[in-house]
Amino acid sequence: MSYVAAVCGKGAEVNQVKEQLLQSNPVLEAFGNAKTVRNDNSSRFGKYMDIEFDFKGDPLGGVISNYLLEKSRVVKQPRGERNFHVFYQLLSGASEELLNKLKLERDFSRYNYLSLDSAKVNGVDDAANFRTVRNAMQIVGFMDHEAESVLEVVAAVLKLGNIEFKPESRVNGLDESKIKDKNELKEICELTGIDQSVLERAFSFRTVEAKQEKVSTTLNVAQAYYARDALAKNLYSRLFSWLVNRINESIKAQTKVRKKVMGVLDIYGFEIFEDNSFEQFIINYCNEKLQQIFIELTLKEEQEEYIREDIEWTHIDYFNNAIICDLIENNTNGILAMLDEECLRPGTVTDETFLEKLNQVCATHQHFESRMSKCSRFLNDTTLPHSCFRIQHYAGKVLYQVEGFVDKNNDLLYRDLSQAMWKASHGLIKSLFPEGNPTKINLKRPPTAGSQFKASVATLMKNLQTKNPNYIRCIKPNDKKAAHIFNEALVCHQIRYLGLLENVRVRRAGYAFRQAYEPCLERYKMLCKQTWPHWKGPARSGVEVLFNELEIPVEEYSFGRSKIFIRNPRTLFKLEDLRKQRLEDLATLIQKIYRGWKCRTHFLLMKKSQIVIAAWYRRYAQQKRYQQIKSSALVIQSYIRGWKARKILRELKHQKRCQEAVTTIAAYWHGTQARRELRRLKEEARNKHAIAVIWAYWLGSKARRELKRLKEEARRKHAVAVIWAYWLGLKVRREYRKFFRANAGKKIYEFTLQRIVQKYFLEMKNKMPSLSPIDKNWPSRPYLFLDSTHKELKRIFHLWRCKKYRDQFTDQQKLIYEEKLEASELFKDKKALYPSSVGQPFQGAYLEINKNPKYKKLKDAIEEKIIIAEVGFVLKDTTIIK
Repeated sequence: MSYVAAVCGKGAEVNQVKEQLLQSNPVLEAFGNAKTVRNDNSSRFGKYMDIEFDFKGDPLGGVISNYLLEKSRVVKQPRGERNFHVFYQLLSGASEELLNKLKLERDFSRYNYLSLDSAKVNGVDDAANFRTVRNAMQIVGFMDHEAESVLEVVAAVLKLGNIEFKPESRVNGLDESKIKDKNELKEICELTGIDQSVLERAFSFRTVEAKQEKVSTTLNVAQAYYARDALAKNLYSRLFSWLVNRINESIKAQTKVRKKVMGVLDIYGFEIFEDNSFEQFIINYCNEKLQQIFIELTLKEEQEEYIREDIEWTHIDYFNNAIICDLIENNTNGILAMLDEECLRPGTVTDETFLEKLNQVCATHQHFESRMSKCSRFLNDTTLPHSCFRIQHYAGKVLYQVEGFVDKNNDLLYRDLSQAMWKASHGLIKSLFPEGNPTKINLKRPPTAGSQFKASVATLMKNLQTKNPNYIRCIKPNDKKAAHIFNEALVCHQIRYLGLLENVRVRRAGYAFRQAYEPCLERYKMLCKQTWPHWKGPARSGVEVLFNELEIPVEEYSFGRSKIFIRNPRTLFKLEDLRKQRLEDLATLIQKIYRGWKCRTHFLLMKKSQIVIAAWYRRYAQQKRYQQIKSSALVIQSYIRGWKARKILRELKHQKRCQEAVTTIAAYWHGTQARRELRRLKEEARNKHAIAVIWAYWLGSKARRELKRLKEEARRKHAVAVIWAYWLGLKVRREYRKFFRANAGKKIYEFTLQRIVQKYFLEMKNKMPSLSPIDKNWPSRPYLFLDSTHKELKRIFHLWRCKKYRDQFTDQQKLIYEEKLEASELFKDKKALYPSSVGQPFQGAYLEINKNPKYKKLKDAIEEKIIIAEVGFVLKDTTIIK
């Protein structure tokens, strides 16, 4: 992956895609890798990744497929190995705040699922790796809440291992399991959002559904521990699958353009341990299938190609492991088929019954060995225990412990636990258990782990057969995980079981190089003058001419139907050396022709440029000379015009000065004459003004005397007129008094009073207070004589609005207020709490007085109303008032 990222192009989008593809690896390694006795970072799952490229070779995205996560490692690890990396990284690298939030402690010994003998690995910094994983999750595209949800699930798996059970006998004699310490269960429920009672019941009971019947049975301690471990394994396995799908969503190609795909298969190698169980059996089966496809695509295809191309060939025998694959995957009598049959059949099923069936069916198979089989040659084999079987794989014999095969293949999770997980408020956990939805109950038994893996391997093989394979074989030099140590026996063993010897023998016996005629001619045609630069005939004829021209020995090559085969690599190297030398000569020739063309082109360009520059310069020089001549002519013309203009100006100025002198002299003469005439006129005007003033004073004295006389006469005439008018008025009043009515004054008074009252009532209409009976506002009177009327109107209006208020009540409310009124007459000014209780309506028979025998007897004897008062809040002290 690092090599692909290094050789690809650059750019913001390309770098982002490369970074996401690279950073998906630390995330999957943290959750899918673990330390084993042979490798500190062993992949405990198979990974196949398709990387998609565009036409430029830049990566567009990818898709990851995972195969068989070794989920049994979650609950139990072999000696010297440890659990998946993420558990140790979380406890080592998480902050105290995060650990408190996840309800975890940093001490590894606090958790039963973590092996302590190899918790620390030399040269591995779990804290730094945790920070790397968190950073990688951000780069891949995990949101903060998604990363937090993943860590919460990991913490829940860790804490599941700390749940312990104790036996408890029931009345019916059946054993029942109970949780010893419910504190861990409570913390798990807080992390996952599950009701504690629901999860506790799922660990203690199992519900079996058959058609429309449900039977609930109790779980003993062993079954409870099995349910706990099954839940932990399934929870972690489904979380890992969810991580792969989530990474695929981020790294998948976003464009729909045509693209090329490169597949990278990183899968577990062949495993042989001291104790080999179901996981090693499945892993080795996968390696058998990969070895089979390796044989088909290399050794078998190699020999078939010689036959297909009609090339003389000496057949070489090699081991074909198809017989071993058939032993494991045959649909009728294969080991996986019998294991599924044992898991599905009714009755008592154990690992021993499975081994017995293997001994019956596979006893005569040449690659199967068992102490209990009918084959007599294994009866006295002390290296073969009774509870084991041995398979002779292509890489050697492997002894498998049959214990746990049935349970691990079943991979059974009780439906009660699935339903409990589906009820979680934790979004991620709920999505991991869709079968727990009560509306989607499926009574069909889920497929076994073996059948699922068999189908996945078949899909992988089908995909690999469509690709052009390239193999990278990893050879371990020693088992000590140390440098500079070479174990020859170990290396030879690996070379043998990887099939490298057969591959080398087939290659050495045949032809080292083969190529179609067209690309071969295209590559080496420059070595022959007849084929260079173009060959117009068939490609094979061109290759024959080329090889004859080069004088290559006939035994070094052969012509097939569509390809040429070269036996010795030295011949190919010779061709490459000749081609390299010829390419250098051609490159020199091309450079010479190119330099000549370039120099000629440069010379012609310079010549053309010189002509253009000369033309432009000549034009520029002529333009500049013309501008100078034109400028000189303009200067001379301007000087001549200036001289003529100044001459005319001087003549005009002389004429103007002569005219101005005559005008000035005439003006001075006319001014002198005018001033003399002005002085004469002013003298005449002063004389006339003096005469007018004297005459005006005399006329004024005369007028004032006449005005004084007229005023005196007017006063006398006004006094006479006033006396005469008064006497005439008196005379008229005496004459017409008899015609006026005696009550006119009374009528005017009444009319005035009526208008005042009308105005009063109209103003009262606009100043009326609210209709609330307790509103004491009333407008002031405008006139004193209306005081009694004003008070009467106030009383009438109050009575009217009280009536309107009473009309709103129902009969029941009226009875309540009548009781309040009677109570008021009794208790007013006699009870300290009376004012605060006036506004509170009666609550009805809150004392349940209707059930009181005294009240019933009194009610029957008296027809009047009865008021009840509570004293001391005790029914027997209730006072009845009549």
